[in-house]
Formats: sequence, structure tokens, C-alpha cells
Amino acid sequence: MGNDLVVPAIVAVTLVTVAIGFYGLRLARTTSDFLVASRVVSPTWNAAAIGGEYLSAASFLGVAGLVLKYGVDVLWYPVGFAAGYLALLLFVAAPLRRSGAFTLPDFCELRLGSRRLRTLATVFVIFIGWLYLVPQLQGAGLTLATLAGSPYPVGAVVVALVVTANVALGGMRAVTFVQAFQYWLKLTALAVPAIFLALQWQADGRPAVTPPEGPTFRTATTVVVEHRAVLTLPDGQTREVRPGDELTFAAGEPVPEVSGVATGPTDWLLPSDAGSDDRGLFATYSLILATFLGTMGLPHVLVRFYTNPDGAAARRTTLVVLALVGVFYLLPTIYGVLGRIYTPQLLVSGQTDAVVVLLPEAALGAGTTGRLMAALVAAGAFAAFLSTSSGLLTSVAGVISTDVLGRGSVRGFRLATVLAGGIPLVLALNVSGLDVSQVVGLAFAVAASSFCPLLVLGIWWRGLTDAGAAAGILVGGGAAVTAVLVTVLGPPLTGWPATLTAQPAAWTVPLAFTVMVAVSLATRRRTPADTARTMLRLHAPDVLRR
Repeated sequence: MGNDLVVPAIVAVTLVTVAIGFYGLRLARTTSDFLVASRVVSPTWNAAAIGGEYLSAASFLGVAGLVLKYGVDVLWYPVGFAAGYLALLLFVAAPLRRSGAFTLPDFCELRLGSRRLRTLATVFVIFIGWLYLVPQLQGAGLTLATLAGSPYPVGAVVVALVVTANVALGGMRAVTFVQAFQYWLKLTALAVPAIFLALQWQADGRPAVTPPEGPTFRTATTVVVEHRAVLTLPDGQTREVRPGDELTFAAGEPVPEVSGVATGPTDWLLPSDAGSDDRGLFATYSLILATFLGTMGLPHVLVRFYTNPDGAAARRTTLVVLALVGVFYLLPTIYGVLGRIYTPQLLVSGQTDAVVVLLPEAALGAGTTGRLMAALVAAGAFAAFLSTSSGLLTSVAGVISTDVLGRGSVRGFRLATVLAGGIPLVLALNVSGLDVSQVVGLAFAVAASSFCPLLVLGIWWRGLTDAGAAAGILVGGGAAVTAVLVTVLGPPLTGWPATLTAQPAAWTVPLAFTVMVAVSLATRRRTPADTARTMLRLHAPDVLRR
């Protein structure tokens, strides 16, 4: 794009991140510091840190890209992402902190007394963490390639190296400071340009987002196609385009309809033809279920609640997070809507995830204001990649160090961090072409189908057994993992098979709960003898524990 402010902005964010990480290193000495920051993080700091790690590439880039591409049908993504903390507040936050566990596998063994279940939980923590981490690295590569013209691998490698170094050196102590700072940076990076974009839209005469004739190109535009698609031209003719094809459109020319994209005004404004197609309604409900219940099963989110001093602090943290996340999610929608007016070429090229970083200069021009806003957005995008990747890497490294390497030491944690960061980087460099938010949505589906039933039943039902928990995770979580693999690696599907694999939570979550309850009832004799004492520990008010 030729914006000479983008690279300095990204470098500045990276250097500040490293500097804050080194500050945290001064305070990190023990294994408890590295895993749970010695459980002394205040609710305000912890809420900002959770907001920093939770608002990932899917939130910063993906939500806006999906709104641009599919319209109101995907507004359930930000709603579900935010509402998930309500479920976390009601059912999990305080009891999980009172358990005294360091990791999810720790909780499994503490509650059900099974080493085998702990091992199974370890496998799912690693899978979910890596599935969530890959799109963060992909987003970094896309952003740097789009804004600075660098090769795609550069952004992914830079983020992987910086995050691995920060986590390995400072652990949870360093990551807490980094993530809290980066939440406010991300909020600023979207809010300030959004104000200028709204003013520009007003100055342009408030052009319609969905004009009757559909979106048009405001200026003469050349588009390089990134993904194979079928275009329907204004005269009704169809044309198949392949990656690398170059298309030229005149100013005022209608944007061609793209297969699988809601180009027309009616398609963009109506939710998935739900009234005439049960598959659309099923996919919507499945998405809501995955995002609402998946949050409480995400290892990198749960590990932050272990850092609170007590259960009451964990609840206060969740309330603050609800407010911080809710405010943030108002902003990406604005970018997706305005992208229909100022960057319609992304619908044709297939680069809809880039709308947030391309919109400021497209709407405000290549002058000083446009360049400054684009640089600010780029800085915020990199903060999103760094903060979320830090949280994911911390949670996965903690599990690998304690359960795979068998080393509850600082040296073991640092070795685990290097291992946990290397494999997702290799995957990110070799897998591309999927929407960032869709991949993250699949991670939510796996979390909702495995750890959500385990936590809800483990905390609130005395009758859960290790056999029931393991069976539910294997059947429900395994079904969700299979759906993920089919979606990411399998051949293109159509009809109900495509819907059931792309949005599996509506059938995998009930399946997991049903199997856990049924097998637990069939294996009542395996109920741990200390269940009453453990349940008292989870639910007794904090004042009685002092």
C-alpha cells in the first residue's frame, strides 16, 4: 500500500511488548509466578488482561470481514463472543478459582481423581490451543503482507518469535502486563479511526450501505483474485476466476455477485434465508451455542481465573470483562458495514479479513489522516495477534510442562513454551484460505463440546464419574474435532453434511452432555469417595475459607 507509517507502528508495538515482558521478568521467579502469577492479580488488571487475550484476530479482523462478506447473519459472532462471559460468570468462574487448580487437567484430577482423564484433558487443551493459535499467526502474516508488502510468512514468524520469547522468559507475570496494555491499545486502535470514518461517511453524503442496485466501485479499481470463485456479471453472464487473475472495473460499475458471498442488498440484510431453509436456522443456533458455551471451555481464558486471589475476585473480574468486551465488539461491525461502501473490491478478491486494515486509507485517502489511522489500526491488529497468542501459548505451555514433560519447574515451562509455539507456526505457514473467525468458531465448538460439559457437570453435579467425563469428552469432543478436520482438510461438502460439519455445536454439545450423564449413571460406583469434600471446597463462600 505504500504507507510508510505502518512498519514503524508495528515495530513500536512489538518493542513495547518486549519491554513490558522484560519488566514482568523481574517479578517472575517461581513456578507459581510462571503458571498463575502467584494468584495475586487484581480483578481490574485481570479483566483488562482477559480482554486483551480474548479479543483476538477473529475479533479484530475476522468479525468485520464476516459482516462485510455475509451481512447481518454473522452478528451472532460478536454477540456470542461477549455473552459467553455471562455463562462463565454464572456457572464456572468462582468455583473454578476455589478449586486451587493450576490448569484444566489439574481440575479434572482434583474433582474426579483420575490420571487417565487428566491425560485426555491434556490432549484436548493442546488441540484447542493450537487450533486457536494458528489463525492468530495467519492474521499476522496477512496484515503485514497487505500493509507492508512483505512475504506472508514474515508476520507469522515475527509474532511467533516475540510471543515465545516473552512467555518463556516471564510466564504469566509478564503476559498479564502485556495483555492489559494491549486491550486498551486495541480499543483505541479501532475507536479513533471509527470516529474519523463515521465523519467521512457523513461528509460523503451518507451513501447507502445496501443500495437497490447493490454495491458499486467508487473509483476505477483493479482486483487481484486470491481464491477461486464464480462471478455473476451485471449482464447475467457468469465467469469463473482463479487465484492470480486480474480484473479491472470502472468507477460506478456494479460489484459482480460472488458465489457464496452476500453481494446483493437483500441477501446481506436478511439472516441466512432462515424462513425458507432449515439449514440456515440450524447453523445460526449452532453458532450461538458454540460461542455462548465455548468461552467457558477455552483453556487460555480459564487459566486467567486461576490468577485471582479468591472466588469473589474471579466473579468481579468476569463482570468487568463483560463490560470491556461488550464495548469493544461494537466497533468491528462498523468497519464491516462501511467496508461495503469503500472497499467492495474485497468481496471479489476474497480478502475480506483485511477490511479493517484497508478501510482507513480507502475512505480517508492517502493523506496524513488516512495514513495515520491505517498505522494505528495496524498497530492494534498486531497487538491482537501478540496478546491472544501470548495467552494461548501460556496455557498450552503450562499443560505441556506439567503433564507431558513432567517437569513442574521454570526450566520445564520454558522448554514447553518453545515446543508449544513451534508446531502452530509450521501449520500457519502451510494452511491458508479459511476465514479467521470461522476457524476460531470451530475452536469454540470443540471447547463447548468437551470442557464445557465437564466443568458444568463437575462443578454442579455430584454424580459425575471419571468414566462419564471421559466418555463425554471422547464422544462429544471427538465428534467436534472430526467436524473441524473435515471442514479444514476434507473435500468441499454441500447440503446438510456441510452445515453439520461447519457448525457442529448444535449436535455435539447435547451429545457430550447426554453421554456424560448416561455413562456416569451407569458407573455410579466410580464416584470419588471425597466428592462431598471437593464440592464443599468449590462452593463454600470465601469468607469461610479464611
